[in-house]
Amino acid sequence: MNTKSKIRQNVFPILAALIWGTAFVAQSVASDYVSPLTFNTVRSAIAFLVLLIISRVAAQRAPRTQKTPEEKRTERRALVLGGVCCGFFLAVASNLQQLGLGETSPGKAGFITALYVVLVPVFGIFLRKRAPAQVWISAVIAVAGLYLLCVKEGFSIEPSDFYVLLCAVVFAFHILCIDHFVQKADGIHLSCIQFLVVTLLSGTGMLAFENPDAGAIVSCLPQLLYVGIFSSGVAYTLQILAQKDSDPTVVTILLSLESVFSVLAGAVILGDRLAAREYVGCVLMFAAVLLAQIPVPTNRKRNH
Repeated sequence: MNTKSKIRQNVFPILAALIWGTAFVAQSVASDYVSPLTFNTVRSAIAFLVLLIISRVAAQRAPRTQKTPEEKRTERRALVLGGVCCGFFLAVASNLQQLGLGETSPGKAGFITALYVVLVPVFGIFLRKRAPAQVWISAVIAVAGLYLLCVKEGFSIEPSDFYVLLCAVVFAFHILCIDHFVQKADGIHLSCIQFLVVTLLSGTGMLAFENPDAGAIVSCLPQLLYVGIFSSGVAYTLQILAQKDSDPTVVTILLSLESVFSVLAGAVILGDRLAAREYVGCVLMFAAVLLAQIPVPTNRKRNH
């Protein structure tokens, strides 16, 4: 593995996790000003414009390769289909997350969202991928951690926690979708199209169910710019580039650091404090995330 590949597979996920973790604070603040669909429409539109510029610059600097018309059609088909599929899952997940962040603290939302790291190998079973026993153990530990984080007195779960949990489920599908299409299409172009789809879907929902207020949007413009440029445009593109031809185990572990960064950001910037049982829940969930991603050596067949 050359130096550039090592940087892409190790540094890119850490940078993405750092951006996502701190973005929970910006998303939490913005939720006081604008509704979820309005927020995600604006942030995705910003991300699309930024990535459109980046893709144009990258296309001009990229070496020209000779491809047959059939190869171009196949690549274009994979790019469009992948962008639409990834954009659909990202639109659903991001809107559920923003809806939950209206009532849930950034640190708590970050750890619940991190459950997607456990869900990815579990959902992989339906794609005919065998999951080792440690995945099931991780799932049980994660459920225990989620219980300590979400279940209040009277064994009830807050609606906001349920929204973020659903967001984690959809994010798992998003990751599996990226793993499939990133091998067939350019990562930057794929990210660009996915945010165009998110903008269109969220914008349609915004016009149908919300009353966007220009004044409110301006009031949280710094948060929208940060999330739109960095959390959406930069971090999601870093994720796509990191997943290409990479060991998904290593990449996912590094991406899960998002949870740690979200807790630190919430404590430092917003002064959030979690109860003792919630800290225990965070530790259990993070332990489950790590355990689920530890590679297990396969048994070699014995020679008879």
